[in-house]
Amino acid sequence: MRLVRIGDPTSAVGKDLRAALVSWGRGDEVVGGIALVDVKPPGYDRPIDAVVVLPRGVLVIVGVDLPDPAVRLDAPLGGQWKTDGWPLVRPDGATNPAAEALAATAAVTELLQESRVEPVPVSTVVAIGPFVSQVSQPTADLMRGVRILHPEPMNLLNAARELATHPRPCTAAEAARILSALRPGGSGPDHAELAAEGFPREVAAAATALIPRIVDSPAAPKPEPAGKSGGVRWLPIAAAILVAILLITGIAVAISSASDSGRQRDPDGNRPGPVPVDGVGFTARGTAEHTDCAAHAFGDVRGWLEANGCARLIRARFEAGVDGKHAAVVVSVLRFNSSSSAAELRAVADRPGAGGVADQAAEGVAWPDGKKPTFESAAYASGREGNSLKLVQAVWLDQPSNADDPKLKEIAAKALQLSLVG
Repeated sequence: MRLVRIGDPTSAVGKDLRAALVSWGRGDEVVGGIALVDVKPPGYDRPIDAVVVLPRGVLVIVGVDLPDPAVRLDAPLGGQWKTDGWPLVRPDGATNPAAEALAATAAVTELLQESRVEPVPVSTVVAIGPFVSQVSQPTADLMRGVRILHPEPMNLLNAARELATHPRPCTAAEAARILSALRPGGSGPDHAELAAEGFPREVAAAATALIPRIVDSPAAPKPEPAGKSGGVRWLPIAAAILVAILLITGIAVAISSASDSGRQRDPDGNRPGPVPVDGVGFTARGTAEHTDCAAHAFGDVRGWLEANGCARLIRARFEAGVDGKHAAVVVSVLRFNSSSSAAELRAVADRPGAGGVADQAAEGVAWPDGKKPTFESAAYASGREGNSLKLVQAVWLDQPSNADDPKLKEIAAKALQLSLVG
């Protein structure tokens, strides 16, 4: 972790915060990243104690000074804070200091969006001091990507590891653009220094699946000892050949099934063409099903799924054509045992920067035909169907994408009408 000092501490606890960040040391052996100390984004009336740019997310850390040390702090985002059971009233009259931190996060998020840098999850950390032994937060607040803590090094490190979970790391070039947006006109680390702090120079290509190699033929049998019949020896050899044939056949069937997963077939067994939805044709490019839903999500959506779970997740890929352009579309269906769970997760997923369900490329499953769409700037849509929640992401295959692109938003909305088998 490298610190870039811009101004003076804005809170008393800011000194403890800086000490915690420094204790992680330079390089990426602990967590990596760059911490801008006391940065002041446009539209925010005071410097922020620290904005930490990590390879997999950005943390906005705002210091809050309490009147006295406390054993326990009850700190809901939407209600009265209490220290050791007593309502907290600061000299400035604030009863919920988290509002300052959320406003700072909103200012940083808006700045990054206006600067058109690669979007990464922006989370909030409220660093409180003097010392507080225990902080109590509602589960819903934790799932929003907000952590309230005393900035001891390990507390802060755990928060960074919980919040910075974007499936694709920022490259050194992308991190440099983020830092430039946060600190216009200021000199920053070069790409070599950023690489030393854990930002890869480029995103590694997705790994390809490995299929076990089958030996073409069994080894030649050893000569039989004199006086013994060779007939008995042929039984294990024949069995080995039969097992090899069955294994090869099974692999072939598995490969065929995997490549055709999610593609509906007509009665003759032929793959149909694009499925038309209100003038847009969607061509299936495979599906995957899972029961460990949280493992395939990121951000606040992952946090909610880790706490609540889901019965099944179906991820389907499509390509869509409109006005001569081609889009990659990922449709994710999360099935629950109750409609209330689907509604709760939708409320989380619909918030800007709340994360979502990752495309299979993030897990090493390449997009068909060698294409490499990235979904960081995807248009988004969501819909409910009884006990199921459907989330859609759409990006262009042949040009840069913007989440506010009207055509991409139209494609995403129409993809909600697609029916997934399963």
